[in-house]
Amino acid sequence: MSLDIAFFGSSLVSSWWNGSCTYYRGIIRGLHELGHRVTFYEPVAYERQEHRDIDDPDWATVVIYEATDEAAVRAVVERARGVDMVVKTSGVGVFDDVLEDAVLSLGTFTVFWDVDAPATLSRMEADPSDSFRALLPSYDLVLTYGGGEPVVRRYTALGARECLVVYNALDPTTHHPAPKDSRFDVDLALLANRLPDRESRIEEFFLRPASLLPDRSFLLAGNGWGDKAVPPNVRVLGHVGTADHNAFNSTPLAVSNVTRDSMVANGWSPATRVFEVAGAAACQITDGWQGIEDFLLPDREVLVAYDGEEVAAHLRELDPVRAELLGKAALERVLSEHTYAHRAVQVDEILRGRIR
Repeated sequence: MSLDIAFFGSSLVSSWWNGSCTYYRGIIRGLHELGHRVTFYEPVAYERQEHRDIDDPDWATVVIYEATDEAAVRAVVERARGVDMVVKTSGVGVFDDVLEDAVLSLGTFTVFWDVDAPATLSRMEADPSDSFRALLPSYDLVLTYGGGEPVVRRYTALGARECLVVYNALDPTTHHPAPKDSRFDVDLALLANRLPDRESRIEEFFLRPASLLPDRSFLLAGNGWGDKAVPPNVRVLGHVGTADHNAFNSTPLAVSNVTRDSMVANGWSPATRVFEVAGAAACQITDGWQGIEDFLLPDREVLVAYDGEEVAAHLRELDPVRAELLGKAALERVLSEHTYAHRAVQVDEILRGRIR
């Protein structure tokens, strides 16, 4: 079975303020390799086109459109008529409500693919008049990139016909071990855009350890941190494009992962960076969240901390030999179980059982 699939998402070609970019790339590349044809529709928004990471890929057709008004957006959706399946992702960022309604008019198998399920669910649960809540039962399928059974139960309670989880993963063709780069040579590095529901956790799990370890070096990268007050041993760096992710992950003694509030509250929500860091064979220190052991084993493949003092304790005890052992074990685990090739096979099996 080979499908023509239309994706309406934030961006496939730019990671600028677009943390789901590598997830889309991995899934769509994997579907292409299984014989499916994907067209990705993305709006001109948030300067993403001015900060592209890749040229248009050979494994998908990219359609960039001007989202000037509702009529223009509906006209773009109409261009997808005749496909076998249409996907509307969460968080496109412009005219999401219009897209959520318009894709249903195409009369084909329709999927809502949620890359921020805890936030979407909380919004709908808090507001019975939410526009998507009324549309949800009309979608054939909801897919999420995290959340486990808690998310499935909550979506089902709101009227979803069916909800399945397709977790983040690693694309080893794009994220892999790389030579060290002096720009990223520190004891602990974190790459994360500044977001309101993660900032207090970054203060605890990254900036507090820096204060506790004034003789160690830290690097905070990502959009939005320019005016943030940080300890003197923390160097602030702006956006790091995907082309530099491998060097960023491969260079420090350890790489930090700090999860958003909503993801921690839900559990079973590994960020894309969890797999990308492992793919670089890097030692990772993550904040604790329920379900981490389903992806990486604590103390064998990842270091887990439940507050800033525990992060500092891990760094005090960590030497290059142990860091290398942890990183190699993590790489072996994700290559055996958590690549986008694995996820694409999962999605292909899901679709084969539902689209004739």
